Amino acid sequence: MRVLRAAGRTASAWSNGGGVTREVAAAPSGAGWDAFDWRVSLAEVGRDGPYSALPGVDRVLTVADGAGLELTVDGTRHELHGRYHPFAFPGDAETGCRLLDGPVVNFNVMLRRGRSAATVEMARGDYAYTAPPPTAPTAPGGQRSRLVVALSGPATLDAEGPAPASPLPLERYDAVLLPDAAGFALRTDGVVAVVTLTRAPSGGPCPGRRAGER
Repeated sequence: MRVLRAAGRTASAWSNGGGVTREVAAAPSGAGWDAFDWRVSLAEVGRDGPYSALPGVDRVLTVADGAGLELTVDGTRHELHGRYHPFAFPGDAETGCRLLDGPVVNFNVMLRRGRSAATVEMARGDYAYTAPPPTAPTAPGGQRSRLVVALSGPATLDAEGPAPASPLPLERYDAVLLPDAAGFALRTDGVVAVVTLTRAPSGGPCPGRRAGER
């Protein structure tokens, strides 16, 4: 289990001056734009403008703060009103962004096509994941992990393990990366993103991704 506190992240300014991005986690760890299999980040968007093309990358975008935005993806408009509604689209599509009512913070999941897949859930209240028994067959598609990110309000995570552990408090935008073999329980008065990430085994394809809300 890796605890990834929001306070330790570095902001990277966009080349067009429209906002900044803070990486939450990536695989392989520390991989650059041309080398990641998956990458999760939070972006502060301060003005309208085009998105950079990301060939071979699929994206799931969730507004985490602000009134929402309008994305125009290959000529089709999609209004994302309010927060916590995951929206999937191809990163290599021509995409423009228009803010609906002021700046927003976007929760971004980027997936290298054919190398990674993900589900994105929005958890409220209580949420639990029970790890499979050690004798269970490995899930198809490769290495699987779960990234938990507190998007609003404080949250508490209890991780399963051979020895009792104290509940882990999470403040806004704090995150925890857990392997598939680690069960956990969440409690929150806000909203927590639970991202299930699958990396393909070396040389193999990965199943498709979807976005959903819980």
